[in-house]
Amino acid sequence: MKVPFTGCATAIVTPMRDGGVDFDALARLIEYQIDNGVSAIVPCGTTGEAPTLGGEEKKRVIAFTIRRTDGRIPVIAGCGSPSTEYAAKYAADAEKEGADGILVVTPYYNKATDTGVYLHYKTIAEHVHIPVIAYNVPARTGLCISERAYALLCTIPNLCGVKEASANVGYTERIAAAYGEKLGIYSGCDELTAPIYAVGGCGVVSVLSNILPAEMVRLCNLCENGRMQDAAKLQQKLYPLMQLLFSEVNPIPVKTALHLMGLCSDEMRLPLCSMGEENRKRLIQELQHQGVLK
Repeated sequence: MKVPFTGCATAIVTPMRDGGVDFDALARLIEYQIDNGVSAIVPCGTTGEAPTLGGEEKKRVIAFTIRRTDGRIPVIAGCGSPSTEYAAKYAADAEKEGADGILVVTPYYNKATDTGVYLHYKTIAEHVHIPVIAYNVPARTGLCISERAYALLCTIPNLCGVKEASANVGYTERIAAAYGEKLGIYSGCDELTAPIYAVGGCGVVSVLSNILPAEMVRLCNLCENGRMQDAAKLQQKLYPLMQLLFSEVNPIPVKTALHLMGLCSDEMRLPLCSMGEENRKRLIQELQHQGVLK
């Protein structure tokens, strides 16, 4: 099955106000992304605070995002859960709402054997007919998809790609070399976008594009057109802000930045909390340097 997008997809934040989802702000954020040319939107991922959202809330956020985009760009719904049963239900619900694909993180906390990882994704994929993208982020989950597990995943007909956030370019290169004909490789780390393109990647699921979507789109376009020296220069220009967006747990810094830009509040749900003052000052300075804030 073909990948549902190439280029830059935005792992969009879930704006909140007074304890609930702020759908007016979510509409603004979606339009900001589309106006700046992103290839897809990914709601209810890590950046969207999915672990703090209830099941019905996730369903509403995904449904709203699909309706608001109205077919202009693909919506890849975050459907991860440590429970295979729940993840499969979220995936089926997202397909019914009209999602163009689903993004499924490895089963965190439970972890799993290679066979368990395979059966987790196989079961979820059998509940839908749309593309499934695996999400490998060992720093969050305590589990890294092994090369043996990747070989098993490649036998699942509608599992078409992986968001690789192991932060290991050498490992990603091995996966791309061995399984790139079957799996589209997306960078799950903004700072590795150009390097992962260079070893066979086809895009990025980006945090930075919440703030600078046009710049991340340009970075992907440069890579896709083989202009790697120009891509490297842009990657290096954006790198300080990429680092600051992970100076505290994601999505604390990116939500703080969007608040400073006037696009949504910086309200989050515990255990996420307000950004530390020193890091906030550094973030403001870099946003000013990048021309985001005056």
